[in-house]
Amino acid sequence: MGNAAALRPARTVEVPDPPELRLEQAMLPRDAFFDRSEQVPCDAAVAGPGCRRGVVRRTDTPARRASRFETGARGHPWCMRCVVLPGVYPPQEDTLLLAAALRRERLPPAARVLDVGTGSGALAVAAARHGAAEVTAVDVCGRAVLTARLNGLLAGCRIRTVRGDLLCPVAGERFDLVVANPPYVPTPPAPRPSRGIARASDGGEDGRTVLDRLCAEVPSALRPSGVLLLVHSALCGVRPTLALLAAAGLRAEVADRVLVPLGPETRSRAGWLLRRGLLAPGQEKEELVVIRAERV
Repeated sequence: MGNAAALRPARTVEVPDPPELRLEQAMLPRDAFFDRSEQVPCDAAVAGPGCRRGVVRRTDTPARRASRFETGARGHPWCMRCVVLPGVYPPQEDTLLLAAALRRERLPPAARVLDVGTGSGALAVAAARHGAAEVTAVDVCGRAVLTARLNGLLAGCRIRTVRGDLLCPVAGERFDLVVANPPYVPTPPAPRPSRGIARASDGGEDGRTVLDRLCAEVPSALRPSGVLLLVHSALCGVRPTLALLAAAGLRAEVADRVLVPLGPETRSRAGWLLRRGLLAPGQEKEELVVIRAERV
């Protein structure tokens, strides 16, 4: 934990889907830093019960900070905090959207849940608090596995953490619910990021390198009536995801949609995305979708 001072900045996000989800910051006892805050109207509704229009608040700080992920007010049973080690994908808007979808799922008794590409482990903890009897969190990044294990301990949740590529570490196992927030940002072919958050968001040139593998591998990991909850950007195409899951025998649909300001990794590739026609001139937002696919 000696590298705590190098933790990456987090952003303040509010998604008005009760109980309120928000991402805040916990400043380390170091130097004082300045904040740049803005409020951006979120003008796309979540496509499901309880969907609302709202505001996404962002606070960008060039600070050495640990991120604190909270769902609900302090003291609420859904409230949690998590620590994010350097280079690990922190909870962001896509995490919040997927957490809201997870919260709506009715888990069967003795439910087994798999969190693929766990990052901070926030979704694994959310699944444990939602009543899952067994939660497994997988990530190819060793620091992410350590972070998820740490946050499980801090939350008092029993989470099995495994390092490996997608579903390889759990081959042959079956789950009632699989949640996945894979790399989905279209990325130039060279130079390819080899580490850190840039790698965690690298979806290949079309954003579908990992997505397509997930669509092919997840169905065999689901128990009968098992559910996949998958979040990604519309920049890499929604119809291909639905088509691949349907071809694998799952009943797939878009459960949630929300417009959010472009994230830092997308902004860093904006020029290339514009030349590829994936972003329009002046585009400042992207649509995130949660796809729900059930084994029938």
